[in-house]
Formats: sequence, structure tokens, C-alpha cells
Amino acid sequence: MIKDLRKIVKELKESEARSLLLIILLRIKCLAESGYSQEQFSDDLIALYKELLHFSEIKNKIDETYKTIHMVFGDSIAGTLRVALRDLGLKHEEQVIGFSENFSIGPIWKLQDEAGRKYRYEWIRDNINDYLEEDCGEDYEENFKNTFHKISAIPEQVPIIIWNGENAHEQTGVRYALYLLHKRKNNVFLINTTEAYKTYFNHPGIEDSPLHTGKIEPERLKVIYAKSRLPQPLSCKNRNRFVQEWESITNNQEVLRIWQNGKLQSVADNFYDQNIINMAQKLHSKQKNKDFMRSAVLIGEVLAHLNQYVGDQFLEYRLRHLIYNGVFDIKGIPKAMRYYSVKLKQFYLGL
Repeated sequence: MIKDLRKIVKELKESEARSLLLIILLRIKCLAESGYSQEQFSDDLIALYKELLHFSEIKNKIDETYKTIHMVFGDSIAGTLRVALRDLGLKHEEQVIGFSENFSIGPIWKLQDEAGRKYRYEWIRDNINDYLEEDCGEDYEENFKNTFHKISAIPEQVPIIIWNGENAHEQTGVRYALYLLHKRKNNVFLINTTEAYKTYFNHPGIEDSPLHTGKIEPERLKVIYAKSRLPQPLSCKNRNRFVQEWESITNNQEVLRIWQNGKLQSVADNFYDQNIINMAQKLHSKQKNKDFMRSAVLIGEVLAHLNQYVGDQFLEYRLRHLIYNGVFDIKGIPKAMRYYSVKLKQFYLGL
């Protein structure tokens, strides 16, 4: 049995392992902060254990007994939604298909074609540190193939729900998904989690919506799902509009997108550079002596003050560019943000 478990765990892709870890951590959080009992916690861990034992048999299969397919963008929301569906007693009736991507960054030129996917992978490999690890490229390409396989295996009578928030990542993902589905006859529903969150959870005078759906807890996802299922599927006209928007944005080779005034916009890759410099100046101003700061701390502070979902990987890529361009001094090796510290050069400290 131990040998079988080791084999199953070894065969897990990084995204799948992260998803499993997220489910466990969410349950620990509930145990510590709510009325969630130790008995239920134990039962849920045993259920996860049983699911893992059979994982290799059910992996990448869409059972025709599924009544609904959910499409999401990112490992975090995929794991959280699976928890919510399981709590609702729907895990055997409704399947989650997730793209292990951050679509707000990296080229999406011709991403529907093999050449475009290769182009995106090569850009990520060359610019985003996390993808320089051994075997990561193999997993990246496999993830795309697995997702396409799952989508192509969806029976045409099964409705598809696409979850999305008002951010560049998920709005790009929606357009990509609808392009991949544009020849399919399935009914497609959209759940706008940003609007739903504001409607069901914000109090008068207070607006505090997560930047992306992956930040929403399972209990609130359950409420959103119960109250947000659309009475009518997306019309052919609106589906075609999304497809046309995808065809438009995928014709350029920009590597950064933002969501502004209800629209997707491609912007220059240095769009956030000034935010990084400004935050470094602010952090330096709190130091008695202008010294090096951990790059992870700087990037975390920049992220906390952005109203866009971009992710730390892209900001770290831009920080390295600022280092190469003589804006920052560096101490350490920039193979990942935890390995080095930075300090603004004297000229930029005085601005």
C-alpha cells in the first residue's frame, strides 16, 4: 500500500499536488477558526485519502454521468470549488476543469494553436523563474494537453459553467474557453464572482471584493453557486462576441493585460515598473540606513497595493529587468525572489 501511495504521489503534477495541499490547508483553517469539528476534519481527510488511492484510475476522464462541468482559471479556484461541490454533495455529479495558468501575463498570440502554445511556453521559460526548474516545461505542455482532452471529452448534452471575476486573468480565460467551445452545442453559463460577491457579502458603504475568484472561500462559493445559476444560457450572440474578442486580442504579442473600465487592455510590459520603484522608495524611507531589502518583501508590498491581479512572478520578472537596467543594486542570485535582496541606486533614492 505504501508503495502504491508513493507511485500515485510521484505521478501527481505540481498543479495537482498544490490543489490537494490547498484542500487540506482550507480544512485546517476551518478547524482552527470555525465550528468545524475534529470528527468532520478526520472524516474529510479519510475521504481525501480514498480519493487519492483511486486518483490514477479517474485522472483525465470525464464520466458521462456528470450532469454539469465547471471551468475555472487557476489551481486555487479549482481546489476551492472542488471542496465546495463536495460539501454540497455534488462531487459525483459535477466536474471541475481548470487551466493551470495566469492569463493576465505572458503572450497569448495564437494560443488556440500549437505554435502559439509553444511561443507562450518559451516566453515563460525564458522570463519567469519558477518555470526554470527541471521538468517544469514537460508538465506545462502536459497540463495544456490534459485540459484540451477534458474539454473535448465533454458530452454535448452537459451544461458548462464558466466561473470568472473582473480581472484580466479570468476575463482572458473566459474568452479563450469560449473560443475553444465555439463549435460545441453545450449550453454555457457564466458566473461573475465579482458581481455576486458584491451582491451577497458586501455591506452598505463597504466594498471589499477579492481580486480573483481563487481568493473566495468555499463557504462563500457555495452561496454564490446557489444564488447565481443563470435561468438562461449565454446567447449565441454573446458567445460570438466573446469569440471575436478573443480573435482580436490573440493577434498581438503583448505579454501583459489589465482589466479597466470593463474591458481587457494590452499594456507594455513595463506597466508596473514605477509601482515597484515607488514602493522601494517608501520602504527605504522607513529604514534608518538605506540598506538592502528582501525582494520577496518588496514584491509582496507592491502586490498588496495593486487593484489588478498580476501575480508575484511577473513583478519579479520586472524587478530583474530594473536590476539589469541599473535601477537597483542586487545582493544574491536572482534565480528566485527568495534568493536575493535589492536596494535602489542612489539616483533613484532621491526622486
